[in-house]
Order: sequence, then C-alpha cells, then structure tokens
Amino acid sequence: MKTGKASAQVAVKQWGMAGFRSVIFACVMPAIMLITSGCAHYNAGYPSGADFKEANDLFRRGSYEASLDSYRRILAKYPAAADRVLFEMGIVHSYPGNERKDYRKSLECFEKLVKDYPASDYRRSSQTMIFTIHNSALKDETIAAGQARIEELRQKLKEREADIAELRKHMEGLQRRVFEYVLLNGLVDRIVIEKSARKLMLLARGEVIKTYRIALGGNPVGPKEMEGDNKTPEGIYEIDSRNKNSYFHRSLHISYPNDKDKKRAKELGVSPGGDIMIHGIRKGLSWVGDAHAGVDWTKGCIAVTDDEIEEIDKLAPDGTIVEIRP
Repeated sequence: MKTGKASAQVAVKQWGMAGFRSVIFACVMPAIMLITSGCAHYNAGYPSGADFKEANDLFRRGSYEASLDSYRRILAKYPAAADRVLFEMGIVHSYPGNERKDYRKSLECFEKLVKDYPASDYRRSSQTMIFTIHNSALKDETIAAGQARIEELRQKLKEREADIAELRKHMEGLQRRVFEYVLLNGLVDRIVIEKSARKLMLLARGEVIKTYRIALGGNPVGPKEMEGDNKTPEGIYEIDSRNKNSYFHRSLHISYPNDKDKKRAKELGVSPGGDIMIHGIRKGLSWVGDAHAGVDWTKGCIAVTDDEIEEIDKLAPDGTIVEIRP
C-alpha cells in the first residue's frame, strides 16, 4: 500500500529535534510498518491515498494549519479513518518545526486515540508519544524558566555595569581633582615603580594619584649588580637631583647605589655603576610617544614619555622617596 507508506513517512519526516529522534525510530517507525502491512482500508468508508496526500503535502511545505484543516475534513468525511487521522494530527501539533506547535492539542489527539480506539495499530505508538510529549513539555518549561532567569540576571548585570560605570566616572573625576590639587601644592611624597607590571605610580599621603606605563633596562629581571649590566635597580632611593636639559628631554636622578647596592658590588668585586634616572625619550624621538613602552630599551633607567616626565618633574621635588619593586 504505497500511498499509505508515503503519507505516514511525510508526517514524521525530518522530525528535527535531537530529543525526539530516538522516539521517531522507536515508536513512530513501527506504526508506519503497521499501516503498510495491508490494504484492508480500501472500502467505501475509508479515504484513498489521495485524501491523505493533500494533508501530507501541506505539512511537507510547512503549511501546518492548512494541513490540520485537511485532516479535519478527512475526519468529518471518513470517521472510520479517525485513528490514523488523530495520530498524524498529533504529529503535526507537536512537530518541532511548527512555530505554532501545541503540546496540549497533540496530547488530546493521542489520548483520544488511545481511549476510543483500543484496537488501533497506532495505539502503542500514541502511548509512547504521550510519554515523550509530557517529558518534552516539562523540558521546555525548564528551559523557558532557565532562560527567564538568565534574562533576569542579564538585566541585573546591565544595571550593575551602569552603576560601576557611573562610580568609575565619579572616581576618575575625584582622582582628577586630587591630581589638580597635588599639581598646585606639590604634595607627591613617594614614587613606586613596579618592574614586573611596567608601571610608575605617584603617591600623595599613601594614595595613588596617577599611574604611568614605563620602559626599563634591556635586562630587567633582578636588581642591578654592576655597571653595564643593563638592569634597573631594586630598593629604596630618593630623587637627589634633576636635569632639565637632559639628552632624554628631562631627567630626575635617583640616589643609586645605596649602601646595600655598594655592599653587594664590593662582594662581587665590581663597580655598582650609577646614573640611574627617571627620564623621557631620547631627543629627536619624542614622536614615538606611548609606543616606547612596548620594549625595554634603557641602560637601566626608567623611561616615560616627554609629556609625562615634565608632569612628574613638577610634582616630585628633590627628596621624594623612590621605591623600586621587582
């Protein structure tokens, strides 16, 4: 009975959802085998294959409501085919590709078939579909609840991000005002340099008021031990002099070597070296700007841009403590 096989196959073709795929082969395919096992339905009270073909073609083209209307006409005209019609309508109602899928209506079809047609070849497959749809509906509800929760959390996160942005804006404004105050009153009392983070921080009364990106000596790991090792020192120093006409635009001299540095060099039998400074960019290369910090290029000094060294020069008087950390 070729037409019966084709119509049933179309009704379940490309079920599409991973969760339903196993069910199609486990329960719907046996139903297809049952309806193709004979041609006893060819009688005056049963539709021909052409009657189902119209409904199946509409389903295949995605015209699900039109397909259901076609099934309803078959049901009204041929009551003897009700079990098959109910089964295929149940499939259409629960089909994942149907944007208007309705599990409740699908269940009504399958449950009516099971109740009213106990001898139907579709009864067993319908029972399996009832179980599957109940699970799928529960799964959909769980997913929907999860998505709603995610959306709720996403909205709260957006609100938090807005609050954080506003707070950050406020803090930046506050920091700017503090910096302007320090600029007028010269209150910077400490410079902290973190070598591993490549940053220089200006502190006033223990608070960081500005941070700069820096470049270090070409051999930056570890403390400076001797002259010519291209290392940046580590320890506690102070600004002891400055040069406004430096070869590196402007420079603040650091009191290296301290007693600890001198002792280490003596034990090694070498000269500790000197002339360690915080300075700008080499004359003629100021156009490099921030890009200079992309590589450690000094002989052991700490480098910032020309604009930045001018700023630091104004804020950090002689005697300002310079702490250089690893």
